[in-house]
Amino acid sequence: MPLFSQLILISPSVTAYALGCVFIAAIARGFSGFGFTLLAIMSLSFVMPLAMIVPAMFVLEIAAGVRLLPVIWGKVHWASIRVLVVASVLATPLGAYLLVKIPGEVIKVVLASLIVLCCAVLISGFKLRRMPSALQTAATGAGAGVLNGALGLGGPPVIVFFLGSPLALEAGRASIIAAFLAMDVAALPAFWAMGLFSRESLHLGLMSLPVLMAGVSVGAIFAKRTSEDLARKIIIAMLLLMALASLAL
Repeated sequence: MPLFSQLILISPSVTAYALGCVFIAAIARGFSGFGFTLLAIMSLSFVMPLAMIVPAMFVLEIAAGVRLLPVIWGKVHWASIRVLVVASVLATPLGAYLLVKIPGEVIKVVLASLIVLCCAVLISGFKLRRMPSALQTAATGAGAGVLNGALGLGGPPVIVFFLGSPLALEAGRASIIAAFLAMDVAALPAFWAMGLFSRESLHLGLMSLPVLMAGVSVGAIFAKRTSEDLARKIIIAMLLLMALASLAL
């Protein structure tokens, strides 16, 4: 019983709910290349404070990226990734500072607005004829870095950047996964310096790790069996649902 009680977060029902949320979010991550942190934060925020959730999901996001990296390595657009990551690293400390200073309710509204904007761009069929310039790529990375530090995710700018690029969906998905992994690893020192990794956050992250790995594997299998057109529609629908969920909080 003592060991079992150590695995419980707040209550048995909250623990079961948290693990279920992580599993579903991990399936989305394995399928689309993103969405884990967005889904997990929004669903877990019903029962836990953001200060506990964000660092834990940040660590799990890194674990998910490492799990998928061997599969997507050869499809990544590395030239863009290098510029994105450098700009993101420089901007992440500002985001981590904002996480400490800005109320959770404000962060939720900003997050929902960014998701809706991201969906609008993708639904419009926006596509660049060529890859963005180094300056445009750096600006995208800076925006992603601020969001990554403040919310534990740099999703919206990076998603629009790659899915709106001339790259095929599979290459865009691979590049999104690689970009998130690189930015998250680079942001770890800022999170640690700000003292955001509490005992409760680490507990939640470590306990959820096996569930995360299982969900990512299931999502990756689904991705291999889905056509590009259908996958794009599912990704947009998933983003819209996340935005609606955040506004309902």
